[in-house]
Amino acid sequence: MAESVSILVTGAKGFIGRNLVATLRTAGYTDIFECDADTTPSQLDAFCSAATFVYHLAGVNRPQDTAEFMAGNCGFTATLLSTLKRRANYSPIVFASSAQAALDNPYGKSKQAAEDLLLSHSSATGARVHIYRLPNVFGKWCRPNYNSAVATFCHNIALGLPITMHNPETELKLVYVDDVVDEFVQALRREAQVVDSYCSVSLAHIVTLGALADLLYAFRDGRHALTIPNLNDAFTKQLYATYLSYLPAENFAYPLTMHSDARGSFTEVMRTVGQGQFSVNITKPGITKGNHWHHTKHEKFLVVNGCGVIRLRAVGSESVISFAVSGEKLEIVDIPPGYTHNIENTGEDELVTLMWASEPFDPKRPDTFMMQVQT
Repeated sequence: MAESVSILVTGAKGFIGRNLVATLRTAGYTDIFECDADTTPSQLDAFCSAATFVYHLAGVNRPQDTAEFMAGNCGFTATLLSTLKRRANYSPIVFASSAQAALDNPYGKSKQAAEDLLLSHSSATGARVHIYRLPNVFGKWCRPNYNSAVATFCHNIALGLPITMHNPETELKLVYVDDVVDEFVQALRREAQVVDSYCSVSLAHIVTLGALADLLYAFRDGRHALTIPNLNDAFTKQLYATYLSYLPAENFAYPLTMHSDARGSFTEVMRTVGQGQFSVNITKPGITKGNHWHHTKHEKFLVVNGCGVIRLRAVGSESVISFAVSGEKLEIVDIPPGYTHNIENTGEDELVTLMWASEPFDPKRPDTFMMQVQT
């Protein structure tokens, strides 16, 4: 159960704010004041009166006039702090600054100025302040064609639009929005990670624009090749989730190729990197499929509809092992290498079997040899 706390989130409708609010609500925090561009001064005053913890995420990073940087980042921070002070509210504050605060540009200077205001506020009032100089943040709900290369690339590639790269070797330092939000929640629980006076997100990724684009194109093409990327890699896993969030709704579904004949059908579902192939096999009543064995490939069969028999015989042996299978009792049958095997539909309905093979089928090296189970 979440602790009793009233939380003010500025920039609540923005990319990080939206993710943070959703996470706080799922964690059981219900007393959340969402402040954004349409919040009135009187509403802000009420929020600052009631809040016991503040996430200051609001800011300007793509204005029409560079002067708006200082007004939007430093100016609003001053307004927020003066309102809190007027209400004698010295609650802890988490501030989403930027790695550019260390750089000599209008945006960086405005973030640095906001940091200075927060540190002065902390010194004067004793309020606990956590400053996060975030690098580029990526993840779901980030606005494309704005200030995120990842969001723009995901959006354009998912829609079949071209992307622009001035230098593919340009490096990006990236943090995933869920990791940022997790760290922000840790700060709420007094467990922030502090490095050189600034709070930090523990997991950051360095990637070139070219490598980023290559991965995203591989994700796009993988839907046709039925491949799933290597999700053991943290960055690939997070980027793939991000890419999928940019798919247009009408493209969520995509067709598979059913190889059908009088016996039923066989449909490959997906191929993974190092974790094998998943397929669906449909066998019509009275039909037996298989009667082959493998040297190294091994499989797992799971019948989810109908009833049948799976039979195996070790190569060189005359002893047949049988397993009655049914969609009424879900059970996986392992098919070890060196065993010829088949599956027979003994019922009146179609026998539907989910099949996993330890490696995707390779016609150049099929590792599949025909041999009857029952001699």
